Amino acid sequence: MADVNRTNGGVNLLALRSHNTALVLGLLRRAGAEGISRLELAERTGLTPQAVSKITGRLREDGLAAEAGRRASTGGKPRTVLRLVPEAGHAVGAHLDRDELRTLLVDLDGSVVSERRAPLDLGAGAQAVVGAVAAETERLVGEWVAGPRKAGQTSPSAQAPRTTGALLPALPSLLGVGVALPGPLDHARGVLHRVTGFPEWDGFPLRAALERRLGVPVVVDKDTNAAALGLAVSGEGGPGGSFAYLHLGTGLGAGLVIGGAVHRGARTGAGEFGHQVIQLDGPPCGCGNRGCVEALCLGAVARGEPGEAARVLGAGAANLVGLLDIDLVLLGGRTVLADPDTFVRGVSAVIGERAGNEQAVPVRIASGGVAEGAAQLLLAPLFGRADG
Repeated sequence: MADVNRTNGGVNLLALRSHNTALVLGLLRRAGAEGISRLELAERTGLTPQAVSKITGRLREDGLAAEAGRRASTGGKPRTVLRLVPEAGHAVGAHLDRDELRTLLVDLDGSVVSERRAPLDLGAGAQAVVGAVAAETERLVGEWVAGPRKAGQTSPSAQAPRTTGALLPALPSLLGVGVALPGPLDHARGVLHRVTGFPEWDGFPLRAALERRLGVPVVVDKDTNAAALGLAVSGEGGPGGSFAYLHLGTGLGAGLVIGGAVHRGARTGAGEFGHQVIQLDGPPCGCGNRGCVEALCLGAVARGEPGEAARVLGAGAANLVGLLDIDLVLLGGRTVLADPDTFVRGVSAVIGERAGNEQAVPVRIASGGVAEGAAQLLLAPLFGRADG
C-alpha cells in the first residue's frame, strides 16, 4: 500500500484521515468482541504504528473503541486488544413501501435494537409522507431512549456527541436516517423520479425535505439497492462476490452487487429489473409499457398462481444471469416471503433450464431486508465502504 500519510500537492488531508479512520473502524468491527491489537491494525492497513495509535486514541476519546483485554505476545509485553463499542453509534433505516412504513434503529454492528411498522399511503402527497416518516422516526427513537436496554449498555446521553438536530436530541449517538423506497430516483441528490404508479413524486427533493424536518443527515436510495448493500455488508455474496437481489412485494425490482460493490449505474438508475419487457403483447404495466416482468408477476399473484409468478420471475432472473454472469440470486419481498419455497423452486427451475449443461447459479432467500439495508446507507461509509 502507498504511504497514505505522505502529503502531496492537492491531497485533502482531512479526507485521508477519514479514510484511514474508516479502515481501522472496519477492522475493529470485523474483529468482534475478541478485538484486535494496534500492531495487527498497522499490519492490515499498511499504516504506521504511530498513525494507528493516533487514530485509535481519537476513537477511544469518542467512545467508539475500548480495550478488550490483553493478548499474549510472541515476544515482549502482552499486547492491548481493542474492540468496537457498538452502542456508541446508531442509525435509523426506513423502508417506504407503497402501503407500509417500516423503521428500525441499529447499532454500529448493524444489530436491530428497536423497530416499528405503520400503514403508509405513498400516494397521499409529499408533505403527508414526509410527516409520517418524521413522526415514525421520532417515535422509534423515543421508544428506544425511554425503554429498557441491554444490561451494561451506556445511556445515550453519556455517549460521544454526534450531529443531531432539534427534533432528535434525545439520542446524541444518532448518525442519521437512511431512507429506501421504490425507484427510479437520483441517489446522489436524494431526488425522486417517476416512481411507478406515483408520477406526482417526479422531481421531489426527498432528502432535503427530511433533513429539514428531522435535523439529521439523510441518505435516500432505491429499496433494492439498500437491501443489496445490507446483504453485501453482511457477506451474503462472499468476499468480492457478484449477486442480484430480486425484491417482489407491491412491485418488483433488483439490487445488483458486482465485484462486491453495489452497482447503481452512471445516473444511479440501474436495477429497474421489473420493467424489462418479456411479452410484447402482454398486459399493461404501471410504467406505460406492456408485458413487463412486474406486471406479469403481480398478475399471477393476484390470480392466486404463485407457481406461475415464480416462473415469470425466473425468466427475468435467467436473463440477468446470462447478461451479468453473476454468482448468486437472492430473493426477498413480502410476496416471496409469503411462499418462499415456491419461489425458490420456480426461479431455480427456470435458471437451471436456461443453464443447460453448465452449472446453474444458486437461488436462495435473502437473510436481510430493505430497512436493514437502509440503515447501512449511513453505517457503510463509516467503515470504509464507498458504495454506501
